Amino acid sequence: MSKPLDRLTLLETFVRIAEAGSISAAARDLGLSQPSASRQLSELETRLQTQLAHRTTHTLSLTSAGRELLTDARALIRQWLSLEERHISSAADLRGPIKVVAPVALGQTALTQIAASFQQRHPGVQVEWLLDDAPIRFSEIGCDCWIRVGPVPDDTLVVRRLGRVVRLVVAAPSLLSAGSARRRPESIATTPLIALAPYEAGAIPLHRSNQPPVTISPPVRMQTNNIFALKASVLAGLGMGVMPHWFVAEDLKAGRLVDVLPAWRAPELPVHIAYASDRYQSTRLRAFIETLAERVPAISGIEAL
Repeated sequence: MSKPLDRLTLLETFVRIAEAGSISAAARDLGLSQPSASRQLSELETRLQTQLAHRTTHTLSLTSAGRELLTDARALIRQWLSLEERHISSAADLRGPIKVVAPVALGQTALTQIAASFQQRHPGVQVEWLLDDAPIRFSEIGCDCWIRVGPVPDDTLVVRRLGRVVRLVVAAPSLLSAGSARRRPESIATTPLIALAPYEAGAIPLHRSNQPPVTISPPVRMQTNNIFALKASVLAGLGMGVMPHWFVAEDLKAGRLVDVLPAWRAPELPVHIAYASDRYQSTRLRAFIETLAERVPAISGIEAL
């Protein structure tokens, strides 16, 4: 009869096969031969008396039983790693993997710097850093935490707010007429807009201290779901755009962009971190979450709560 560790190894191989999408790719990741990884998958199916995956020459897809097992297997592996960590690691000697999904722009800049600093302090931690602005299926991806700008559409997760992103309307100087940076929102209502989905769809609510909010609906010249494409289009003078202050601070300073309405701001967006409610949550994940809670509000252009 196999030992419990053997069962855990089978589950780890199964999870890697599911995430890699093929037995051969998973075998490479695990340092196994393809036949060995295939045998482990077959052995797990035999033990559970069910087919976990459909295999063809070039593709592999999970059965419904395989998809159910994937969630359970990830939870069991997390629990084991947490147990192992608590018994053999100290707070100063964190080790093990953390899988993070982060927003594209922040994830390429300030958040990457925070993650790198965390790993420098804890060299035993391995971070898998995935960038995605779209909503994700947390359990399917199998991540440990999800950093998201905007609401988190998953009520099964614990959600913690880290800060607020300050946003403003900016444009290239060539797009604006003289004195336009001091105008009221209504006076730029016909200026073309580069819209960022899903945050702006042609309507921009604007607010100012001690004044009622105003909503303008400028003509949308271009719509994109990528903030880097938005910035490039605005810099080219194709239209104005709503962007985070932290993202355009250097361009404003250098005069490449202008704050179109200095007294007005678009709605702030919350920055959240979400993670599963799990009594076996690892020490390294808790330490990473606390690092983010401390460092994210210090990013220029992101306000503390």
